[in-house]
Parts: sequence; structure tokens; C-alpha cells
Amino acid sequence: MRTYDFSPLWRSTIGFDRLFDLAEAAQRAGEDNYIERLAEDRYQISLAVAGFAPDEISVTAEQNVVTIEGTKAEKAEREFLHRGISTRSFRRQFSLADHVEVRGAAFDNGLLKIDLVRQIPEAMKPRRIAISGAPAGNMQQIEGKAAA
Repeated sequence: MRTYDFSPLWRSTIGFDRLFDLAEAAQRAGEDNYIERLAEDRYQISLAVAGFAPDEISVTAEQNVVTIEGTKAEKAEREFLHRGISTRSFRRQFSLADHVEVRGAAFDNGLLKIDLVRQIPEAMKPRRIAISGAPAGNMQQIEGKAAA
């Protein structure tokens, strides 16, 4: 079983619809890519790009989307009876969460690896708030009259 049904989770979550939509979209994207969590705030997208050279692939990051495009120039001098490796142009898009940025890309043995890092600004990180007030043992009565 390679597909997951997220619909039972929709009943018990509020505001996570986009997250589940992204997970389903990634699931439908195909078997030629995967997303890996390397550390707490580091991720890597790996995309199989067999038959393409690094100069035939472009990676573009804008807003919360990273786009990978491959374009292969057709060479008419060869006649193929069968092509086992697809050489048609492709375009893949991955939606990124807020504060996730693309750090770099590398091409290795037919795999394109894109490194992602999540950096949450200090102002948005959770912080502990001190509670001020007198401790329970040091309570004092302020201008009150004793009951008769």
C-alpha cells in the first residue's frame, strides 16, 4: 500500500487542510522524487533526472515554491528504435512551508539533490513568559474589616 487516506484526519484538525493537500500532491507527483528529513530543520528533495546534464536543468526558488525544470534539445542525427530513458522536458514544483529556504543544489549520478533549511526568526520562536505576582504564601489583606 503506497497511498494514504488523510480524510479521517480532516475531522479532528482545524487549519491543517493545506498541509494535507500538500502531502497528497507530493504523493501523486510520482515515483521519481522523494523528500527526506536530514535533521530537525534540514530537508532534502531528491529528483531522478537520468538522461539530463546539469546544464539542462534549472532550479528556481521564489516565495514558498521551488521549481525544477529540465529541457533537452532534440538531436535529429540519431534514429532510435526504443528509448528507455525519457528525454522530454519536465517541470516539477514543490510548495515549501513558511521560513524554509533553498540552500543549494547538487547533481550526482543522475540524481538532483536540493538542500532546504528552515530558519524561524527569533521574534517568531516560542518563548517562556514569566508570571508576575505574589507567591501564595505571602498573601496580605488590604484594607479589609474583620467580620463581626
